[in-house]
Amino acid sequence: MLTSITSVNYQVCFNEVAYQNLNNHLKSSNYSKVFLLVDEKTHELCLPHFMSKIEGDYEFEIIEIAEGEVFKTIETCTGVWNALSELGADRKSVMINIGGGVVTDLGGFVAATFMRGINFINVPTTLLAMVDASVGGKTGVDLGTLKNQVGVFSTPQLVMIDVAFLKTLPAEQMRSGLAEMLKHGLIADANYWDQLKNLESLGMDSLGALIHQSVIIKNDVVTQDLKESNLRKKLNFGHTLGHAIESYLLANDSRETLLHGEAIAIGMILAAYLSTQTDVLSFKECEEIKQVMAKYYKKVSFTENDIANIIELMKFDKKNARGNINFVLLKEIGNVSIDVKINNELIFSAFEYYKK
Repeated sequence: MLTSITSVNYQVCFNEVAYQNLNNHLKSSNYSKVFLLVDEKTHELCLPHFMSKIEGDYEFEIIEIAEGEVFKTIETCTGVWNALSELGADRKSVMINIGGGVVTDLGGFVAATFMRGINFINVPTTLLAMVDASVGGKTGVDLGTLKNQVGVFSTPQLVMIDVAFLKTLPAEQMRSGLAEMLKHGLIADANYWDQLKNLESLGMDSLGALIHQSVIIKNDVVTQDLKESNLRKKLNFGHTLGHAIESYLLANDSRETLLHGEAIAIGMILAAYLSTQTDVLSFKECEEIKQVMAKYYKKVSFTENDIANIIELMKFDKKNARGNINFVLLKEIGNVSIDVKINNELIFSAFEYYKK
């Protein structure tokens, strides 16, 4: 059995224990109404399983949003806020967010701002949301194609991880989540990284244990620095360029978009190369990182113009300060440096390395 993990004011619970805790919480909290936020896919594929585990008679209202990153917007929030109002939500209501990172990020933001804050519970249904988006108290939405530009820190009452939901996921969504797990190994635990290098040989039971370890790693960082003033920045390894790549492709109708994890995998290869140029990461470890990423993720081509536009987008990264673009780089696998400044020439060199 996977033990529950205590975070900042809430617990991350797994499988059957998660449902026991949810039922106890609903029973003791006496909520006026329970709102279930889903997208089109989780409404069909995940909600029936979730509802089969509920004990007790509650007044449920289902709010469905469109599925996908392009709908992670203030406009979608406005629709959900209006639905809450029309359906009689008050400050004693609770919202349960059942879905991937878009649903848990957006749902948490809606709950944190509706009537100045109502309780919410996260039920991540994708691997990415289980190991990253649903844990840590970050909520928010995109501003145009700029990732997570509007949001607040707000902690849920409970995070429920049910590995059974992963059976509904296509392979590319599993790979997207794997990128964040690989990142956790690279920034904090070389042994964990070694386990993940051959994930294809592992079954669902092993995957549950690995997800548990990923949450422990992220939670250990978050509980020390909830508002990202210092230590939490290490979780952004691969994200400075990765988010810019993701945003750039989202904004270009002529280019195929990437899932979050696919973009972050490219960002991690680029950051690994930059680490060899500015820090003490060995080229051997850099090559190892590139080979592992290449095993799981497709290669994407970038022109010089693409790279220039991606660099321009990096100035919107939330970790920047006083106009400086700050990178998280590796000293070695399992150990990082934060707030490293990099010039554009080195970034072009990193893309050359990626191209080869």
